[in-house]
Amino acid sequence: MSRAVVLLSGGLDSATAAAWAQAAGFEVAALSVDYGQRQACELEAARRVAAHLGLGEHRLVSVDLRAIGGSALTADLDVPKDRPEIGGDVPVTYVPARNTVFLALLTGFAEVLGACDLVIGVNAQDYSGYPDCRPEFLRAFEEVARLGTRAGAEGTRFAIHAPLLHLSKAGIIRLGASLGVDHALTLSCYDPPAPFVHCGHCDACRLRRAGFAEAGLPDPSAYAPVAG
Repeated sequence: MSRAVVLLSGGLDSATAAAWAQAAGFEVAALSVDYGQRQACELEAARRVAAHLGLGEHRLVSVDLRAIGGSALTADLDVPKDRPEIGGDVPVTYVPARNTVFLALLTGFAEVLGACDLVIGVNAQDYSGYPDCRPEFLRAFEEVARLGTRAGAEGTRFAIHAPLLHLSKAGIIRLGASLGVDHALTLSCYDPPAPFVHCGHCDACRLRRAGFAEAGLPDPSAYAPVAG
């Protein structure tokens, strides 16, 4: 059984990507990143997902992206709520170069473990707004991994798998359900009002809620009560 490393944030997408890697026959090791994010409770969600999936190895690394700022997730900026349209621009929840940093860490983790398969849960609804979720970025990073590592210099060809890339949120939820993902363990909210409670109004919450409705599956998420 070959080994793959997966970036596990604790959200719907990364949980489904990890389950996909298991179903594809990989022995899966997970990496989560504490980057100073506003929604730090997602790290506990990642731990719960890793335990639920029975992952043999789950590492947590810390990188202080709050020292750079520039995002509503890493600085004292408001998280947009109830935007009239999601996608088409780069929202303030974009964290500068986050996936570049994360994939660099994931590549290092893979090299240490002797793995050449990297799994990330980016998807089509994100890359309309987040430039570091685009297919061309992922392909370019494969070349970075080849050129910038000892394993690459010795002939290893790193492959980045993005199995959710062209799926809608409903498609991801259906896939996760078919693979046995417990969606109740995951957290998507950018600005949770309490641990494991979704605000219901940020882009991530609205995509999550609409995804369950479109998928025709019950939404197990806890949402904050509607004011008034």
